[in-house]
Amino acid sequence: TVATAKGICIEDLDGRKYMDFHGNSVHHIGYGHPRLIAAIKAQLDDLPFAPRRFTNEPAVQLAEKLAAIAPGDLGKVLFTTGGSDANEVALKIARAATGRFKTLSFWDAFHGAGMGAASVGGEATFRSHIAGPLLPGTEHIAPYDCLRAYNQTSLEGAAQACANMVDYVLEREGDVAAVIAEPMRAVPTVPPPGFWRQVRDACTRHGALLIMDEIPTGLGKTGRMFAFEHDEIIPDIVTMGKALGGGILPIAACIARRDLDVCGEFAIGHYTHEKNPVTARAALTTIEIIEDEGLVERAAELGTRAMAQLHERLHNVAIAGHVRGRGLMFGVDIVAGGNAPDTARAEKIYYACLEAGLSFKISQGNVLTLSPPLTIARADLDRALDIVVTTIKSAA
Repeated sequence: TVATAKGICIEDLDGRKYMDFHGNSVHHIGYGHPRLIAAIKAQLDDLPFAPRRFTNEPAVQLAEKLAAIAPGDLGKVLFTTGGSDANEVALKIARAATGRFKTLSFWDAFHGAGMGAASVGGEATFRSHIAGPLLPGTEHIAPYDCLRAYNQTSLEGAAQACANMVDYVLEREGDVAAVIAEPMRAVPTVPPPGFWRQVRDACTRHGALLIMDEIPTGLGKTGRMFAFEHDEIIPDIVTMGKALGGGILPIAACIARRDLDVCGEFAIGHYTHEKNPVTARAALTTIEIIEDEGLVERAAELGTRAMAQLHERLHNVAIAGHVRGRGLMFGVDIVAGGNAPDTARAEKIYYACLEAGLSFKISQGNVLTLSPPLTIARADLDRALDIVVTTIKSAA
């Protein structure tokens, strides 16, 4: 049970402290940033709520700020109270703009727990059993890193086959409204150069919109303000959330091309707290902190340092498979003979790291996924890497 959360650490009721390298991707600026807390307190005194039929100054300022940091013609903004809703708003915009209803997305992806978001998502936890029938027209293909599905022996080969499949499905279906995807899988697997360019071109060629779900990766986590900027593309719609509220308040946003303002009087959002001045102030201040403290550049620098250390210190450790990531979102496969996933050993390593004061997430059963706040000190990052490397070597 968590009792306190401050900076990069969480502390339980018994006083045990852990560096949090997971944080549900909300703690880019660390927990309880003093500047953010002060801004929220001041906003509570100034204007704690505004009915959604009206606007307010913090919400307008936030919309303008998001339009300013988004590249290209991404400039029309709608707010929601969570990432799942932001993705569903994006899907509604795609339907309205194209006159189509079908989507193409990837198995194993996560786009939220709502009915529409779960339908385009690809995780069984949110799609099976009690979920019942989901939205029609939600086509799925294997992700770009699924070597087995594409009968390939390299990530590059699988990604090329995946890009070809995207183009094929869009051509054969003929009436897909949108492709929705995570720019970098939170596993975290980095797409090979050129993959998203091929997907972007296929969408343009076949009249489908490209929606990039930046909810866990946006706001600098990968060393760019938006993860898709690594791939030199501009999607038609971007969704953001999680860290947008500074790790304190829930707020998300959908940013679309300006010419996609096509819904007229139809309410594609209509959330009670969509323009809440307190959550808007929290988001605006969070972005300002990220910019003023140079946290995007810091994520790139520290991420390069962390990846280099892991490669150097684990290259001859048999159970350490693929080391990968971007910025401050990176991971290590734990494998057995023949590079088979070793879920039991990964869990053992996780609990040993937890005992040593480091918390993180295991993805896909065997991937130690490390995602610290962008504010982390170099010494703390090195200490965390020492824990990970020492524990992996002890388990080998």
